[in-house]
Amino acid sequence: MKEKLIISPKTKVLQLLETYPALEEVLISNVPAFKKLKNPVLRKTVASIATLQQAAAVGSIKVEDLINLLRKEIGQDLFEESIRSGVSVDQPAWFSEKLIVKELDAKPMLAVGEHPVAQVMEDLKGLKTNEIYTLKAPFIPAPLIDKATSLQFEHWLVKEAEDSFLVYFCKPE
Repeated sequence: MKEKLIISPKTKVLQLLETYPALEEVLISNVPAFKKLKNPVLRKTVASIATLQQAAAVGSIKVEDLINLLRKEIGQDLFEESIRSGVSVDQPAWFSEKLIVKELDAKPMLAVGEHPVAQVMEDLKGLKTNEIYTLKAPFIPAPLIDKATSLQFEHWLVKEAEDSFLVYFCKPE
């Protein structure tokens, strides 16, 4: 028997779905972008890294509301704490379109089964202080955001549509 998983903002989507498979439809109905999790490749890659906190940001839903919805579904106590999402949604002071020096649309790479991680990391390493790099993706690129954040890059996520996200990365001073 699986150990009981307490659902929190830091819970990985894959961990949630493996422990509570019935929550897949609840998650998809509240964060429609996550219907892509039915694709085995995306499920294995994105869901293993994306947290519920990031899922809430993608779905434009308060993280505590998403957590409470999932917890209620399986009979866990409601999540009372108020938590800000870990994904930046407000335009940061460092952003200016004039500072964008490079852009990458990940859709063509993903369509042929390539992962843009290596390309994005290489491009980010070439950024000078205060320069901005733009990544366009059909889903929240949680692995890239986490990797870039660990390398001290700042980011700003903009949801254009259900299947279109822009992530602006900046190398701060």
